[in-house]
Amino acid sequence: MELFANLAHGFVVAFSPINLLMCLIGALVGTLVGVLPGIGTIATVAMLLPITFGLPPVGALIMLAGIYYGAQYGGSTTSILVNIPGEATSVVTAIDGHAMAKQGRAGPALAIAAIGSFFAGCVATVLIAVLGAPLTKLALAFGPAEYFSLMVLGLIFAVVLAKGSVLKAIAMIVFGLLLSMVGSDIETGASRMAFNIPELADGLGFATVAMGVFGFAEIIRNLDHGAEMNRDLVQQKITGLMPTRKDLIDSTPAILRGTVLGSILGILPGGGAVIASFAAYTLEKKLARNPSRFGRGAIEGVAAPESANNAAAQTSFIPLLTLGIPPNAVMALMVGAMTIHGIVPGPQVMQKQPDLVWGMIASMWIGNLMLIIINLPLVGIWVRLLRVPYRLMFPSIVIFCAIGIYSVNNAPVDVILAGVFGLVGYWLIKHDFEPAPLLLGMVLGPLMEENLRRALLISRGDWSVFLTRPLSAVLLAIAAFLLVLTLLPMLRAKRDEVFTESEN
Repeated sequence: MELFANLAHGFVVAFSPINLLMCLIGALVGTLVGVLPGIGTIATVAMLLPITFGLPPVGALIMLAGIYYGAQYGGSTTSILVNIPGEATSVVTAIDGHAMAKQGRAGPALAIAAIGSFFAGCVATVLIAVLGAPLTKLALAFGPAEYFSLMVLGLIFAVVLAKGSVLKAIAMIVFGLLLSMVGSDIETGASRMAFNIPELADGLGFATVAMGVFGFAEIIRNLDHGAEMNRDLVQQKITGLMPTRKDLIDSTPAILRGTVLGSILGILPGGGAVIASFAAYTLEKKLARNPSRFGRGAIEGVAAPESANNAAAQTSFIPLLTLGIPPNAVMALMVGAMTIHGIVPGPQVMQKQPDLVWGMIASMWIGNLMLIIINLPLVGIWVRLLRVPYRLMFPSIVIFCAIGIYSVNNAPVDVILAGVFGLVGYWLIKHDFEPAPLLLGMVLGPLMEENLRRALLISRGDWSVFLTRPLSAVLLAIAAFLLVLTLLPMLRAKRDEVFTESEN
């Protein structure tokens, strides 16, 4: 009964005119971000953080949440029509979605993407409501040692779930942790790693690094790839949005599987929507009677990843709202938004500020409904936007990014730093380094350091506190087990290589 009372309270908060407006703005901006290639959710949320200063906390977070899950919807439009994913989460959707569009079935592909996203979004919101309170009660048993161990586990998950080289993922996390230490010591206030540069005395701005590594770097990457290609389909009118009965029968199991998989992966730190969409596509291909259909316009190849990325985008709010730990880069920015408004993320939020938590949860249902209306009947507007030449689109995105960074501290040096990190981000992408773990390391760095020092202070410098406290020991054991499991295939490959060379 308590759950229903909380949800009823949440809907009262979400249906206030200002929060409804914020939800609509978030959904529209999110769709726009997803549709336009060259700027991701992370860069947009970072760019809009300064705007949230003057908004009420609930409205600000509802808007930022709307941008995040709205972008998952919008990303499918460009993937299907132009074969350029507007969002990293829609990379897999492009494979079969664009193949369907080439066959003249862009309408059903867009409709199934929207239906799958809507269903998954609704299920994930139910999960947040159901799991929120029990997890918060569990989180209240956590002390500094447990929090530190949980964050270590979160970073190990980021390594395990990162695509590509394990060593590169570890390097990115370490780089992120190092960047978080620039500025002044959290206890003594002594300058560290600032190289006597006054502008670095307060540390590197989180929004500055995020905007550079994701916003500017993404634009450079798009220009490098020659993004003017494959735009013939956009010139045509999209007709026949309704999927056939066969389309619905084929896609229903894929939507259900994608929703379940995405919901689980969204909760895991380091998982998130990108991993969920790839995992859902792989699962569908493995379960298919005829896997050769995939890549040639299989509707399951659109339904599963689109459901998974939406479910994951919304369940990633669970660790943020209950434990105060961001499972991915966008949630890390949400922590920044909460801090701006003087809200300390963690288990106390649900008890101390029920308006914020339940208002946001209720707004997700409203937001998902708005997104169906925004994405299907208004698809023609988004298609027209895709006709804007990139030579006009990209410079305007760069200008908005620069204005966003400058407005955080009114410091020109932040814009220069973002530019530098843009080049760093581009270099990382070119050399197959995934930038998301870097951002996760950067946001968890100060929290890890604070809890590490606090735990050692309480235990009077005794390092065994992390192993003698049962919950902390279990979390560290899981982290060690996962790391060994991830490194084993790499060590085996090295050993086989050595044996092969010695035999030759």
